[in-house]
Amino acid sequence: MLKKLQNAKQRPVAVIVMDGVGIAKQNKANAIYYANTPTLDMLMEKYPMTTLKAHGTAVGLPSDDDMGNSEVGHNALGAGQVFAQGAKLVSTSIENGTMFESDSWKEVVGNVKNNSSVLHFLGLFSDGNVHSNISHLMPMIEKAKNQGVSKVRIHILFDGRDVGERSALEYLNPFEDFLSSLRCDTFDVKIASGGGRMNITMDRYGANWEMVHKGWKIHVLGEGRQFESAKDAVETYRNELNCIDQDLPGFVICENGAPVGTINDGDSVVFYNFRGDRSIEISIAFEDENFDKFDRVRFPKVVYAGMLEYDGDLHIPSRYLVSPPVITGTLGEYLAQEKIPQLAISETQKYGHVTYFWNGNKSGKYDEETEEYIEIKSDVVPFEQRPWMKCAEITDRFIEELESGKYRFLRVNFPNGDMVGHTGNFDATVVSMEALDLCLKRLIDALDKAGAAVIITADHGNADEMYEVDKKTGECKVKNGVAVAKTSHTLNPVPCIFYDNNPDYKVVQGQYGLANVAATVVNLLGYEAPEIWEKSMIEFN
Repeated sequence: MLKKLQNAKQRPVAVIVMDGVGIAKQNKANAIYYANTPTLDMLMEKYPMTTLKAHGTAVGLPSDDDMGNSEVGHNALGAGQVFAQGAKLVSTSIENGTMFESDSWKEVVGNVKNNSSVLHFLGLFSDGNVHSNISHLMPMIEKAKNQGVSKVRIHILFDGRDVGERSALEYLNPFEDFLSSLRCDTFDVKIASGGGRMNITMDRYGANWEMVHKGWKIHVLGEGRQFESAKDAVETYRNELNCIDQDLPGFVICENGAPVGTINDGDSVVFYNFRGDRSIEISIAFEDENFDKFDRVRFPKVVYAGMLEYDGDLHIPSRYLVSPPVITGTLGEYLAQEKIPQLAISETQKYGHVTYFWNGNKSGKYDEETEEYIEIKSDVVPFEQRPWMKCAEITDRFIEELESGKYRFLRVNFPNGDMVGHTGNFDATVVSMEALDLCLKRLIDALDKAGAAVIITADHGNADEMYEVDKKTGECKVKNGVAVAKTSHTLNPVPCIFYDNNPDYKVVQGQYGLANVAATVVNLLGYEAPEIWEKSMIEFN
């Protein structure tokens, strides 16, 4: 239970998350700087502000070389604590061998040995360390060989989003060499299929099930354009379509006209992504007997395991190799215990972030009576073609709910800076920030009228660095006369602005991370923060 602060104000408190909006140098790579954002500029100039660390150890990742992401960022925002996150958990589990002692790993391997069948690995193929890491895939293949598995097939999803936009061959070529070093008379290992992560397989939040359908046909059925090698597929698609890695169409590797690795009855499948949002739908497709999102044609009886349990409440998938962090004592949980009415709202692309991830990877509400979760359906179009996304509709609904007077705590996520930033399209990202700024003005005016205290922040950077930047010179990297687009998150800090025209507190400058927001929120609501949380950023006058 929370302890009340004496003489505390009774006011609404809001957290506005500008997804993907970091603080970077004002250079040609910074779409936020180039955008016309009079509201954000005014807020940064006139109101108390600090910066928050949103990557690396501050959000539970292995090192400060690891960029943050929306999932771990919202975990930290909502939990008020820093928990060891997916990449670190998996790396540790591989290093100390506990992954290979798990019941799920033993079941996966035992199944293919008993049935003389195939072990398949499917997942994002890069070292971006946001959804997956090749350094996790390789020791699993080696262990499978050492434990007597005779046939392995790998289904790869090219990245170009958390790593360089055209870096596929930088991962593929050495990986093929790695497979060649393992291949022998008793161990048959090959890449079987693949495609770009934003084209097939890795949809999230039910935004576009057709992506998963296309992936199913490629990986499971072996139906798709045929190539002799993954390298051939990448080079051919690049020449024909000039697309970046994340948008590469699906492909099937074939020999003598037949796919080398369809997924069949008796096989085992490991989905080796550790991050949950883009892992859930493909997991459901492999495990749900009553699946109705598309016609699977065949539903092979396989032993399926995820790297982690992607949804702890719905238990998706039923088998997983590494236990996820147990996140307890979250902000939402404490407020629900106090019967403080809460609102969470975003569009589909980030709805799970202000609900599931905010609540410590928990589906559903803590308290049906006092919590309201609102999803504004996202458009199924390329983000650069509609960079304003649903920010106006989110704002409309937020203001409507605010004016009802029902809520003491409100949180909202605007995906624009992140989702459009990931496309690598600088001009579209500028537009996305300008659209967000228009909505930000409407929001703060409504919140000011309601007497609210407002924290405006972000979960990580993205739109702040749209081109690769030379660390030594600070200039944009150029290739063939063109600036090299950057589609990944950044290592930059994020803003934390305190918008309140009647404050009874001051912001204490210090070294903070995203996890410091929760304690600050409960202070503003009139309560002392739990001791388990990172400290508050404010002191009362």
